[in-house]
Amino acid sequence: MREGELDFDFTAAKHVEKLDKKGRKLPQGMMFVDFVLEEDDQLIMLEIKDPSSKPKGDDLKAEVAIQKQRDEFIIELRKDDWIAQKLTPKARDSFTYLHLMERDIKPIIYVLLIGSENLSPLDPALLVAFKDRLFARLCQETEQPWVKQYVVDCFVLTETNWPKIFPQYALTRIS
Repeated sequence: MREGELDFDFTAAKHVEKLDKKGRKLPQGMMFVDFVLEEDDQLIMLEIKDPSSKPKGDDLKAEVAIQKQRDEFIIELRKDDWIAQKLTPKARDSFTYLHLMERDIKPIIYVLLIGSENLSPLDPALLVAFKDRLFARLCQETEQPWVKQYVVDCFVLTETNWPKIFPQYALTRIS
């Protein structure tokens, strides 16, 4: 399966579904993660952000614009807005969908994969801090933590460490 320039081999999964498939009718106001993978003992909700994708067009203006977007992406990793406004709602809405379809019968792990090939080297401490803030937000969005923890863990990965965590799912970049 493919998301942008990233190609995945999910044949080792029991089942895989592209939740935010283009043209798919979504419930009003909901946002979904890119993929849900079913394994023997867990579900993986996978969200992919690829600021390393190549600019559309070969001109200098396109290259400058994409570099600006990449720099802004790094800044966003240091803040909580993206977590609160995009990532957490996608996880919650995807879980709600799985729950209403009676498919939330296994523990769920939330994975954010960052296409980092063309980014400045990402500081591992930045990714760990981001993962901690993301997981905290997934567990508690209001004054009280969720009584039902719908996500048991989360990972923030790059193309480099993806194979260490998920060696069963090959990942290649298609240029």
